[in-house]
Amino acid sequence: MVFALLLDATDQPKPVVLHVAIQSGSLGAGTHPPKPEQNASDVVVWLKPLDPAVLTTVRSTPAGPRPEVIQKNKSFHPHLTVVHVGSVVDFPNRDPFFHNVFSLFDGKRFDLGLYEAGATNSVRFDHEGVSYLFCNIHPEMSAVVVAVDTPFYGVSDRAGNIAIPNVPDGKYELHVWYERSVPETLKDLTHTVRISVDARDLGGITVQENPSFTPVHKNKYGQDYAPPPKQGYPQP
Repeated sequence: MVFALLLDATDQPKPVVLHVAIQSGSLGAGTHPPKPEQNASDVVVWLKPLDPAVLTTVRSTPAGPRPEVIQKNKSFHPHLTVVHVGSVVDFPNRDPFFHNVFSLFDGKRFDLGLYEAGATNSVRFDHEGVSYLFCNIHPEMSAVVVAVDTPFYGVSDRAGNIAIPNVPDGKYELHVWYERSVPETLKDLTHTVRISVDARDLGGITVQENPSFTPVHKNKYGQDYAPPPKQGYPQP
């Protein structure tokens, strides 16, 4: 579902902006200060209204194009998708062979099974949470869908800049998510902010990177992926 403010276009507020930096190294002692050239993309920040009056300033509007997570060249594109709760995401297979999409952990639990080239399956993300997506055939494939219960969210660019548009003045709870961090660290970043005409720059946030992060995962049966066929056998 897409949301829009009940305001004239000329009265749209300035975006709420903030900057994130990624801190590497071991948790606690021994951390290293953020490097200016470090990639700080794909940090998600969302604002949950704490003032009931804010919720009356939004209304549902006809949905635009549905988000897509495309399967192409044995990869998911994009790797990260953020949606409002209730949104439907399409998963088209644009490779010339079968794929599978499953998510059996936190967030939305589903298994689309095997489907052929040119086919599309869809999933409605009907509650808050982080869904880690994988393919049961190709272990190198992974993606994330973050479903948030607010229309006020943004994703950092490589430089760590985030802009959240159309945020009414009011009190909010700020949340942060980053795939390469850990839930306990991200929970500590949750705090209350107040947005006003004169306070739309939330400053900087430093996100601790988990030095043990790995993209390696099990298949949907909780087992290691089978090794690829020996040379001479056809493979997808």
